[in-house]
Amino acid sequence: MNELDQIWAQMLDEAMSKARASGRGNVVEYLQLKATNDVIRAASVKWLFDSMLEIAAEANRKNAAVTIENENPHRFPLGNAQLVGSLLSFRQGVRCLTLEAGWTRTPADGFMRGGALACARITHFGVSKANDELALIRENDLPNWFSVKKGGKRNLFDSNNLQNHFRVFLGVI
Repeated sequence: MNELDQIWAQMLDEAMSKARASGRGNVVEYLQLKATNDVIRAASVKWLFDSMLEIAAEANRKNAAVTIENENPHRFPLGNAQLVGSLLSFRQGVRCLTLEAGWTRTPADGFMRGGALACARITHFGVSKANDELALIRENDLPNWFSVKKGGKRNLFDSNNLQNHFRVFLGVI
């Protein structure tokens, strides 16, 4: 957890304490939901990043010579929203694959479409048709990543999809 997230969690705790003390149960419920969603968001984004790092490490064990850069915190636009999260960049020669993931933090950041808890973007430098936008959606009380296509069509996104993105990056596909 970075410093910004720690400060945010502390502010939420203080706000819940004040709301409880003043008898504002509806505010306490909202803040508890927000805190729960933030834990889900953080764990889901961590899974995305850890999975991609694991794939890169495996490629490097096979002498792929992939360099990795991490930027945290990272702000990026997605649609009309400004997301706050992290950025991973993978480079191999002139090839570059980036993974950005985060969520809106304040009302001024806008909102994420489709009831998303978090969003991510996978970008292939020079191969824009392989790019992907992801949304973390809670369905049947379980959060899952979905690839969101034009027109709002969603496809479940898992580690196999991450492997495919890495194969495109390495030029294997």
